[in-house]
Amino acid sequence: MASSLPLNPRKNPQQARSEGLVAAILEAAAQVLAEEGAARFTTARVAERAGVSVGSLYQYFPNKAAILFRLQVNEWQRTSSMMRRIVEDLSKPAHDRIRELVQVFIHSECEEAAMRVALSDAAPLYRDTQETRVFRRAGRETIRQYIAGALPASVPADAQTTAAEMIRLTLTSAGKRFSESPRTQDEITRCAEAMADMFIAYIDALEQRHNTGSGQA
Repeated sequence: MASSLPLNPRKNPQQARSEGLVAAILEAAAQVLAEEGAARFTTARVAERAGVSVGSLYQYFPNKAAILFRLQVNEWQRTSSMMRRIVEDLSKPAHDRIRELVQVFIHSECEEAAMRVALSDAAPLYRDTQETRVFRRAGRETIRQYIAGALPASVPADAQTTAAEMIRLTLTSAGKRFSESPRTQDEITRCAEAMADMFIAYIDALEQRHNTGSGQA
């Protein structure tokens, strides 16, 4: 049963040697997942690739789902950090920033696809973990921050909130659906460009609507 799969590490590494071992296990896990796929991902293969015993692996990860979840969390953190840096880079125009943000997110979704398949048995557990909630909050805040900077003050706060949520939902839902099938780099880039075009048209229309409304008032 999925509910019997613990996702948290058995213990956290306290010394440099232990941290190195965990890093080696995670690197090996990423390689095995990329080369063998979700169906052939096992703790034995990960341990063999990392050059450690299965017993050593189990000191830190109770099962393969825990390893995969740690990889997923690391990817979430990397993606959140990249998206935040893009939004906060005010040296670039707002349109350029949303294009870059969408590219980063869609590429990340496609890179994570194999992990999501491999984690499917544990999905009911990790959907409501603290790490998942943190990632979702970070995503909402990043999009909200972008919208606040991209739209003028003439656009009311409630309209900005709606715009941020619509973009977030479209980005995450469409990104997940798109990534469920194998994609080439060109396909990923084209999808991200098309989605960014859609978001930019929506933002421009929203700005024009409220600027026109304020001009008529």
